[in-house]
Amino acid sequence: MEATTILAAIEGNIATVGYGLAAIGPAIGLGIMIGKTIEATARQPELAGRLQTTMFIGVAFIEILALIGIATPFIFGAI
Repeated sequence: MEATTILAAIEGNIATVGYGLAAIGPAIGLGIMIGKTIEATARQPELAGRLQTTMFIGVAFIEILALIGIATPFIFGAI
């Protein structure tokens, strides 16, 4: 087996770990944000509509981070 083949296999495995880490961050952020929104709604039910709107804006930004993490290797040609 050539050295370049071995290095390519190692690079592929490291990239896979990187994609997993890129997905973990937004998942943790979503969990915290949605949990805090539910907590705030339980404390002040009259603000549920405003809290939900703000939460959906935050969800959009967090999901953008996940998409950037997935799309970056395609843009820079790592795959």
